[in-house]
Amino acid sequence: MVSVSLETIVEKLKLENLTPEIEIAGIKITQPDINRPALQMAGYFEHFEATRLQIIGFVEYTYMEGMKDDRKKEAYTQFLNNPIPCIVFCRELKPDALFLQIAREHKVPILMTEKSTSSFMAEIIRWLNVKLAPCITVHGVLVDCFGEGVLITGESGIGKSEAAIELIKRGHRLVTDDVVEIRKVSDDTLVGTAPDITKHFIELRGIGIVDVKTLFGVSSVKDTQTIDLVVKLEDWNKDKVYDRLGLEEEYIEYLGNKIVCHNIPIRPGRNLAIICETAAVNHRQKKMGYNAAQELYTRVQNSMARKREED
Repeated sequence: MVSVSLETIVEKLKLENLTPEIEIAGIKITQPDINRPALQMAGYFEHFEATRLQIIGFVEYTYMEGMKDDRKKEAYTQFLNNPIPCIVFCRELKPDALFLQIAREHKVPILMTEKSTSSFMAEIIRWLNVKLAPCITVHGVLVDCFGEGVLITGESGIGKSEAAIELIKRGHRLVTDDVVEIRKVSDDTLVGTAPDITKHFIELRGIGIVDVKTLFGVSSVKDTQTIDLVVKLEDWNKDKVYDRLGLEEEYIEYLGNKIVCHNIPIRPGRNLAIICETAAVNHRQKKMGYNAAQELYTRVQNSMARKREED
């Protein structure tokens, strides 16, 4: 199961640990959802998702402050006697001594952030959705081309890395070469990243490993990129009929999400970088509402209709 360590969350979101004596090294967060325990403080524990990260904002905090001491002890004990991974207090709100004491007894880490509740919730949910998203690895090259994430796939040695180098020289940015980690962050969005080991490196046969960030500068690389388009390179087959109009889109599926895919036949003399650039711009144009193939089809239909009228 994919998980994120609590240590990583504390470091990433700059949280203050109010219970440093509790060991957090082995605590893992396994789901991106969070919970605000207002109902639990009121004594309602049906359907309580205790394994989620718990966030206490101003509303919960003021309710806790207004409780009587005997009710506080009962509510705190009942709440903290659950497998809670951690509790985060927002707006630099500090829990009272009784809450901290019971939390220490049950070994529940208490954290604090200066961020407002809404902004912290949005940030932690977005970040956890990426980190805990379903993930697969595919063989290919991912580049940011005119703002479109272009995943170049094909058999080994067909020219993917060479096309990526040419695109980088033309001002586009490399995300990853050879191995692409694809995460499904939503039903509409796939995000590609590089493994830590091969980040910013490209392998060119006959030359070896090239450090793109060092050779071309920090503006030539990118850590993550949504995948908008797949360009599949394949050897030219004279017996195969290739699409020459593009009226109907072809798709490839990753993690249940469909991505537009172009099958590009390779022959000596074809400039792969320009083909990838054109595919990216054309895809962007289609998203903005203009389809060149459909425009050509409409012109042909109108021309034929006029000829029939003249006849």
